Formats: sequence, structure tokens, C-alpha cells
Amino acid sequence: MIFTVIAFVVALGILVAIHEYGHYWVARRCGVHVERFSLGFGPVLWRRTDKHGCEWAVSALPLGGYVMMQQDPTPDSPPQAAATAFNQKSLAQRAAITAAGPIANLLLAVVLYTVIGLVGVNEPRAILASPPAGSVAAKAGLQGGEQVVAVNHKAIQSWPQFHWELLDLSTAGGEVHLQVQANERAGLRALQFQLPPAELHPDGPDPMGAAGFALQVPNVLAQEVLPGSAAERGGVQAEDQIIAIDDIQQPNAREFVNYVQTHPGKEVTLTVVRNGEPQALTLTIDRHTNAAGESIGRVGLQLQADYPTTTVRYGLIGSLTNAVIRTSDTFTVSLKMMARMVTGQVSVKNISGPVSIADYAGKTARFGLIAYLQFLALISVSIALLNLLPIPMLDGGHLLYYAVEAIRGKPLSETWQMRGRTIGLFILGALMLLAFTNDFLRIIG
Repeated sequence: MIFTVIAFVVALGILVAIHEYGHYWVARRCGVHVERFSLGFGPVLWRRTDKHGCEWAVSALPLGGYVMMQQDPTPDSPPQAAATAFNQKSLAQRAAITAAGPIANLLLAVVLYTVIGLVGVNEPRAILASPPAGSVAAKAGLQGGEQVVAVNHKAIQSWPQFHWELLDLSTAGGEVHLQVQANERAGLRALQFQLPPAELHPDGPDPMGAAGFALQVPNVLAQEVLPGSAAERGGVQAEDQIIAIDDIQQPNAREFVNYVQTHPGKEVTLTVVRNGEPQALTLTIDRHTNAAGESIGRVGLQLQADYPTTTVRYGLIGSLTNAVIRTSDTFTVSLKMMARMVTGQVSVKNISGPVSIADYAGKTARFGLIAYLQFLALISVSIALLNLLPIPMLDGGHLLYYAVEAIRGKPLSETWQMRGRTIGLFILGALMLLAFTNDFLRIIG
């Protein structure tokens, strides 16, 4: 628990500091006097004033930060105050200062992905499992064991890359061109198929798995046994290798999960290998009702698969190029998903709150530095996207005001700006309530 909190606070501190420093750096370049740069909100725990008169502070509530800039001068202000006030700057300068925060987050993601590309990361090779009969993958002619080489003429090195590309394509559906190789000696085979739009739901199936695209998994291990779960009651231990569940021999992760989910309340025989010896365990699958009101099974196991891996590594130019593309793709896919939430095509239960994000921070930090950096890059892009939404109170809302000012030739009246801030506050409050509700439902679920 403490480790998770530390990982979350460190992540939040880095992301907020970079975002706010983007505002600060451009403000200083535009000649704006910055009165305070604070990490966190509420009572100030530490402060220091620099030679430029800016107070650098760390505040008690580590849930964000802010940069306080000099606004309109008052009658008591010195004559030079007008030259350093934010509101006295040109429209282009104010827009640049406002946009600098989200841009800084995007640049951070590029830097992190570049470092990851230079260091290299071991990822599962994109080798496909046997698809279910009648699935999109089966109808396309896939049989299992093929390695994906390219998707829509884009080279594929690993399973996460393939999964991401297919997820991006599934946001709207459409035609997919796939190149696969049955083995290292076989030639390339070109396939073409229609991918339907995915329906994403936290309690629903993985859209790629539903289409028949799953990673081939030779061995499945019990990585963690959740307290009080059916697996714990049945005697399953961490590091047990699962070799059978009832009559299914050598199940891969997808087969195991599908069998469990479709047999709630059933007593099953789980055969595992522990310390080199096979053992037959009996357990009763727990019954769980998902958000759709359907009864599904759960056993409380976190699975770990023994995948064939490949090291994905690039040179400096390749790492930088890939980092820009990956940041752009992440931003684009996230924007598409957000648009589909608005239209009801994707469940709003996919929105995560601080509890879920903290959990991800702890899990990735335990997994290793590279996984933690990937998490930071992903959240940094998400922060940039969130702040660019045209909602008053956010950077995007201010940019919307500036766009209106550019069209009208004068700013919106203070009355309309106040109305906009009220609407923005309501929207942000609703989003926060939804995020916390989703976190709570995940905890009790």
C-alpha cells in the first residue's frame, strides 16, 4: 500500500511539475511576471522566493499544481506592472502560455518513449493463438501459430504493438490488411478482412479477443492469488503452473478465463504443477454480476504467461521517430475513445479515477523501471488531452475563449466568462464524481 502511494505521488509530482513548468517557461519568455509556482494545493509546506520574485512552493494536497501570474495592474501598482501582467499581453502570447502546459506533457511523453526505445524492452512476439470458429480471425483464414509481420503495411515487432494497432482500427472498424508468417522458414501470407467497431466495456470481453485475435500462450502461471477468492479456498498458490481445468488440457490464458467466466458456481478440477509435481485441486467458481446484469464466473487469480519474447530497441533517430509516432497515436486513439464515450458507443465506466491510477502506478513500478516509464508516458498524454478539452476552467477552455476573442475582436464579457466557468466547474465536478464512482465500483466488484 505504501509503495503504491509513493509510486503515485512521484508520478503525479513529475507530471504536474512538467505541465506547470511549461506554463511558467513560456510566461517568462513572454515577459509575464510569475508570482507563485506551486506543486499541490492548500496550505504551503515549503516555499522559497527566487531573484525574479517568484515564490516556489510545495503545498499539502498533492493532487495538482498551479502557476499564479500577475494579472491586471491596480491603481496602486508601479508603472512597470502593466508590462509584466498576463492580461496585458497579446492574444497570441496568452494563447501560447496557456497551450504550453499540455504541450509540455506531450513533449515529456516523447522523451520517455525515446528513452524506452534506446534502452529496449522485452515484449511478447505477436504470435496468434488458434481463433474460435466463426470469429473474424478464423474467417480471415488464420489457424493459430502465425506471427504477425505487418498491419496495413506498418511493420509489427511485438504483441503490444499489434494489439495497439488493431485497437486503433477497431475504434471505427474497417478493412484490415494483415501480413503473417507461419514459421521462420515460411513465406509471408497476406490476409484481408473487415474489422467491426469494438464495443468497449470494463466488464466486457477484450475486443481483440472477441474478434478471435489472442496471443498464443504456451504456459500459464498463477502470479497472484487474491485473498478470500475461490482460488485461495481451493488451495491454489502463487507460481503454480496451470496445466488443466476440467477436461481442457494445457489451456492458454484466454481459454482459461473464458471457461471460468462461462461456468459461475460450478465445481471444477484444476490441475497444477507445483515444485515439479502435478496436483489436482477442487474449487468452486465464484459468481459475479457484471454491469450488464450478466452472471459471470471468477476465481481470483492474476495470471502470468510464459511468452516467447523479442527485444524491441531502436537507435537514437529511430527511437525519437517512434516516440513521436507513439505519442501521436496514443493521443489520437484516446481522442477517438473519448468521442465514442460521448456518443454512447464506449462505456463511461472506462474512465479511471485517482484510486485506479494509483493502483496502476504501483503495479507498473513493481514490474520495473521501463513499465513505470511507459505508464508515465501514457498518463502524460492523457493529461495533455484532458487539459485541451474545450471546457472552461481547463486550458482548452481558455483557448476557446481566445478563439472567440480572435473572431469577435474583443474578449467575452466578464458575465459570459463567469457563466462559462460555472458550466465548466459543473462538468469537471461530474467527471470527478463519475471517476470516483468507477473506482469505488471496481473496489467492491
